[in-house]
Amino acid sequence: MSHDSHSPQYRMGLPIPHSKLGMWLFLATEIMFFSAFIGAYIVLRAGSPGWPTDAEVTHIRVWAGGLNTFVLILSSYFVVLALEGMKAENFAKARRYLGLTLLLACVFLGIKAYEYSGKFSHDILPGHIPETPRMAITKAMTEMNQVVDGRIIALSDVKPPEKLDPAKPEETAVLPETNGAETKELETPIEELRQLLQTELDSPDTSEKRKKELTALFALDSKFRELNQKALDESITLSEMNEELATLKKDPQYGAFLAPVHHLQPIIYGNLFASVYFLLTGFHALHVVIGMLLFIIVLVQGKRLCEKWSDYVENIGLYWHFVDLVWIFLFPLIYII
Repeated sequence: MSHDSHSPQYRMGLPIPHSKLGMWLFLATEIMFFSAFIGAYIVLRAGSPGWPTDAEVTHIRVWAGGLNTFVLILSSYFVVLALEGMKAENFAKARRYLGLTLLLACVFLGIKAYEYSGKFSHDILPGHIPETPRMAITKAMTEMNQVVDGRIIALSDVKPPEKLDPAKPEETAVLPETNGAETKELETPIEELRQLLQTELDSPDTSEKRKKELTALFALDSKFRELNQKALDESITLSEMNEELATLKKDPQYGAFLAPVHHLQPIIYGNLFASVYFLLTGFHALHVVIGMLLFIIVLVQGKRLCEKWSDYVENIGLYWHFVDLVWIFLFPLIYII
């Protein structure tokens, strides 16, 4: 008598698709990836007394972070509705909600781009932030030097070579010299350009409009040299420097050229803060972009979308919920606490 015909049949392994198991294993590595960054942020912040928390100083917009949190939570809800549509074989519904999820991801990145633009416009970037008053004064002098030298190059009708840095006088530019019908290029440093412009200003053949431009340039250059000397002598404070810059910017003669010179305020641990901020939010934004690409793969199927895509939609839904969860941790850590 054989007992084989009634013996139960067993299958080895977990009762889930291999694709879902692979996604869970991938998400486990992602958890370790972000845990390392978030843990490092917590340690650095706890060990840095005076860490910048003033939103006006760091240009952190809590309302923008809160709005992005709502956007991601709503997008996760739409992913759930899309998966319901796939399981009910209502593929039009699945496409609609995946499209809304993609739209909300674009909104998230748009708000993040707005936040980043504020950081760039105020030069809240790693390695750019002065952490002491003396560093702030030095930064102001460097930026003003770039403005003055850049203006000298512009008024000299110079064609700068690639990667010309006007902040470095040793860099050279190309000054066109016309001799009859022939034109040859002459390499000349910033100081030579300054002398050529001074000669042009002193010439009686120079037009009034040109003289007005050159007079404004050399007035700005003179003011810069005066401030630079005070900075070297340490006879000017940061507040006095900012007052001088504010006065210069209001001057209609050359104030427009001083827009790149920032109103400077030292931020203790500012470079560390900016590094961590861009690292955490940047990697999260990268994961959002990857999620968008995964949604687009489904959406381009159009009416060809069928039940065989159900596992795929469920897996990218798991990924998107993870992206949402990471932001729920980042938002209070960076924006609120």
